[in-house]
Amino acid sequence: MTIKGVLFDFSGTLFRAEPTESWLRAVLRDADLTLPERELTEAADALEAVGALPGGGVAPRLPEGSEDLWRRRDESAERHRAMYTAISRQVRLPDARLHDALYDRHMLPAAWGPYPDTAEVLDALCGRGVAVGVVSNIGWDLRPVFREHGLDRYVGAYVLSYEHGVQKPDTRLFATACDALGIAPEDTLMVGDDRRADGGAAALGCAVHFVDHLPATQRPEGLRPVLDLVG
Repeated sequence: MTIKGVLFDFSGTLFRAEPTESWLRAVLRDADLTLPERELTEAADALEAVGALPGGGVAPRLPEGSEDLWRRRDESAERHRAMYTAISRQVRLPDARLHDALYDRHMLPAAWGPYPDTAEVLDALCGRGVAVGVVSNIGWDLRPVFREHGLDRYVGAYVLSYEHGVQKPDTRLFATACDALGIAPEDTLMVGDDRRADGGAAALGCAVHFVDHLPATQRPEGLRPVLDLVG
């Protein structure tokens, strides 16, 4: 099998969201609000426990009656915001407006950092003439994150669920990415951290490789096996 194109998931694969405490601190600072250190830590722990940070890698605790919204959260920007602000609102904060501010913060490039080997692997793939695409279940435009971190030049196509109204594992997203790159599915490798969502590429005929959704310090070389798979 000759791999001519590699599709990557975003969160937990190429990038990792900032820690929950940093997320909350940044929003409090921007709102010119302060909390005693103990209360700030407790609020951050509570947000972490309910899985309020999108892309944070923690399974969410859903508000009652939100199951359908959760299942379809990545099909539109409105659903995504509604779902994650509802999760956040399970935690009491000093100002109710902070829940929307937290959501806004997580869309900023400053809230995301690439894994240590992301740039190296993307550069190596492009150096070998391998096309690169990003296929993400998401409710907002992640392109500025790639641009801010100098990685946009490696990506030939972005296929984002909210822009197409469908989510992985729907094969239409993977097919759209393959078409955009001009690569047949059987010549494509999908790399992601979610066995259900990203594994949907296999139904289209793509090879699939999984990485662990871990903090960046715990996964310094998780993407490098991709280079061996491409050959």
